Amino acid sequence: MTSSRDRGVRIWFQKHTVLRRSPWLDDCYVRHARAAVSESTQVEFFGLPAETYQGRLPADYVRFWQLEVFFSWYFAERALEAERSGYAAYVIGTSQDPGLAGARSLVAIPVVGYGETTFGFLRSQGMRFGVIGFVPALEEILRENLRRHGCARLCAGFEYVPRPLVEAGLANGDAGPLMPAIEEAATRLRSRGAQAIVPGEGIPNELLWSAGVREVGGLPFIDSDGLAMATAELHAATLARGMWSRAAPGYHTARAPADEVQRLRGIFGPAVTSGAVTSG
Repeated sequence: MTSSRDRGVRIWFQKHTVLRRSPWLDDCYVRHARAAVSESTQVEFFGLPAETYQGRLPADYVRFWQLEVFFSWYFAERALEAERSGYAAYVIGTSQDPGLAGARSLVAIPVVGYGETTFGFLRSQGMRFGVIGFVPALEEILRENLRRHGCARLCAGFEYVPRPLVEAGLANGDAGPLMPAIEEAATRLRSRGAQAIVPGEGIPNELLWSAGVREVGGLPFIDSDGLAMATAELHAATLARGMWSRAAPGYHTARAPADEVQRLRGIFGPAVTSGAVTSG
């Protein structure tokens, strides 16, 4: 039963894509949110400024940390806007979690990362996993994150599927042409000890979720997007009930004067936040 405390919860989900470039994908995320969280919670999706890149996907940009630095600034700053606008939690919806530590330092609301949430959950369940993606350059940062999260020993490895198969699915959400490659990759990871499969990026996650795929290569397929949304809802609820707080001493958690935060945000913020759009 939903109490009055739980009504009207809003979650800001920050995507690593430009909204409205792939209408099917945008619609899929909205449908996914309705299934992932309770009826009293609203997930709203925000994208990158339209001028960030010209194609459908940022895959040619995220493979360079040199460029991901700018995304990290943007994602961290958007957490401030989420908190200011009354959102109860903020999600960084991409596997490499750019800006995660910075966002957590900036705000008191829960900040959830797609990658950290998935890997941390599997560690809590003692499950070995393999990662299937379509951007091989992300493996380096994901392995670094796994070591940071204490999950490296549980990772059975990485496999990759052809990018054109993923991009083709964006037109109408047809995961069919992609499935043979996913199944073969999952089977290889299973032979190396994986007990579950993690999608390396959000787009394969959405393609398989929409198609109703919950198992590949005889292994559970982890719904990382859904898990991130559900975790954000949980963290918001537990924070509201006083079970935890980020108001703690320490370099990453101590709060600077609010007027100084806003002053510096006014100096640096506009350069990285112009042109943001939301799906509503």
